Amino acid sequence: ANPRHEHEWNVFEDVKLPEGKVLLPGMIDTTTNFIEHPELVAQRIMRFASVVGHENIIASTDCGFATFAGSRIVDPRIAWAKLESLVEGAHLASCQLW
Repeated sequence: ANPRHEHEWNVFEDVKLPEGKVLLPGMIDTTTNFIEHPELVAQRIMRFASVVGHENIIASTDCGFATFAGSRIVDPRIAWAKLESLVEGAHLASCQLW
């Protein structure tokens, strides 16, 4: 979900996910106070699913909220809203993938 790495999903077009492995890519950025739209989350999930298969992906967060000492803290209300967006986006993607 970090914009710096947003393009890296396509590496799995060339590097195949090992058999029996599951990918948990970050769909929401845990270091910012903006809330990703569920449609954006769904698009991110769909991108990964298109290269590793929908059965090999679990939508996740991009690390934890406030994971570094001294880092900016994401307001708890925003953190919960981000998680709600993750759930909604995963539901949207699941409806299309399954």
